[in-house]
Amino acid sequence: MAPKAKKTVKKSAQKTTVKKAEKKVKKVGLKTRFRANPKKRIGKMPKLKKATGRIAFSVKVRKIKSKDVVLVLDFGSQYTQLIARRIREAKVYSKIVPYNISIEEIQELNPKGIILSGGPVSVYDRGAPTLPKGIFKLGVPILGICYGMQLITRLFDGKVKPSKEREYGKAELFIDSNKDLFSNLPSNVTCWMSHGDEISKLPAGFVKIGHTINASIAAIANRAKKIYAVQFHPEVVHTQRGVQILNNFLFNICGCLPRWTMDKFINHTVKQIKEQVGNKKVVLGLSGGVDSAVAAMLIQRAIGKQLYCIFVDNGLLRKGELTSVVRTFKGHFK
Repeated sequence: MAPKAKKTVKKSAQKTTVKKAEKKVKKVGLKTRFRANPKKRIGKMPKLKKATGRIAFSVKVRKIKSKDVVLVLDFGSQYTQLIARRIREAKVYSKIVPYNISIEEIQELNPKGIILSGGPVSVYDRGAPTLPKGIFKLGVPILGICYGMQLITRLFDGKVKPSKEREYGKAELFIDSNKDLFSNLPSNVTCWMSHGDEISKLPAGFVKIGHTINASIAAIANRAKKIYAVQFHPEVVHTQRGVQILNNFLFNICGCLPRWTMDKFINHTVKQIKEQVGNKKVVLGLSGGVDSAVAAMLIQRAIGKQLYCIFVDNGLLRKGELTSVVRTFKGHFK
């Protein structure tokens, strides 16, 4: 019994010491920092019943969009595929579509941005490809390149005229505004030009953001509508910092996220091929070039022995190409 008595005396002594300390603090006029017993503050804890049996519940999971899509409207440029490639290299999915795609189809694809490619004709040529003006009312950021810039200018009542000299090759671009599209760029860069027409009058609501010696208006912007356009080709390697210009459009203006990879594209494409082909057989004309080789690889991965590749020697192959193609594909497609 002796040890218990000692503990009781010790606890009562501690309580007395605390009370004395509280009285001294009150006399001095300081606020007390002694905390009340938590049990006294919150009251008596309610007793919880033990849960028995199974509890049914559901959790709503918000579907997160797996990829952003940027559409490349093709007006016949030799660089259209390169534009799409540059976007994918930035880990953003791009899809090439014909220039006459309907507004309803665009809305269904729900793109984060739209790029208008260049083209081989003039906006004033008879039957020149054009766009419905409603595409600019979708609220989707748009970037026009070369012909795309001239088309935007014409649709917004600016003026396009034939250049005094057709410009093809390198030119020095002087940046008049280094915001958004030209963010973090030096005051001048070398760019690649390939055009026969030029902008002579800005469309309403647009400002000039770049020029060259030969083209007084080489880049324009309507920041309120998020419409931008350049006369040069940022997608080609000859344009300094061209990749950064495209990335500025993708990330700063469109708000894309770099989360697309080629692996995702392959898996998605293989799945589509399986669903489309089913148990049928596929005959593929194999030329040995990149397009047919990639198509053969994807189809073979999807349906295996249901694929039959036919390689035709048309007599115009390079030396040793026949042997190389046969050896490569016989070894990999079994």
